[in-house]
Amino acid sequence: MEEKPTSSVHSQGTKTVEECQAMIHKSLRTPMVRFLRERLEKAGCGVQDNFFKAVICDQPAAGAYIPGEGVRVCSNNIRIQDQVNRVVTHELIHAFDDCRAANLDWDDCAHHACSEIRAAHLSGDCHYKRELLRGFMKLRGQGEVGGTRRVGGGTG
Repeated sequence: MEEKPTSSVHSQGTKTVEECQAMIHKSLRTPMVRFLRERLEKAGCGVQDNFFKAVICDQPAAGAYIPGEGVRVCSNNIRIQDQVNRVVTHELIHAFDDCRAANLDWDDCAHHACSEIRAAHLSGDCHYKRELLRGFMKLRGQGEVGGTRRVGGGTG
């Protein structure tokens, strides 16, 4: 994910970098994010508030975890607080995987896919209500269907 210089420009209901950063700060107080940060701390990989950064992205992703740098939330692809909460949660699960797995190789597709599946399921991305809102009407076996779910590049 390539970061562009931060700017206050936004369009079509997306957020400015400043608005998105405030939304990130608010998400740090949610129970799931607090829980994940506590677990990272106990695992020896504590993260401070500056681990999270709002940026303008050149891809249609909502966010990303960048090993060694932190969580990035794409302000130009974010519209509401719930999206920020889900992105921060999803990317923190990647950070936890990165912290705990001694031999995790993000360039290995199997490793990356495993972390994406964990993050999607644990962050609530795969909750049946979210799937219905996305237009996926099938209630069973959704995670087994090839080609219907995007793997990689964050949530959205």
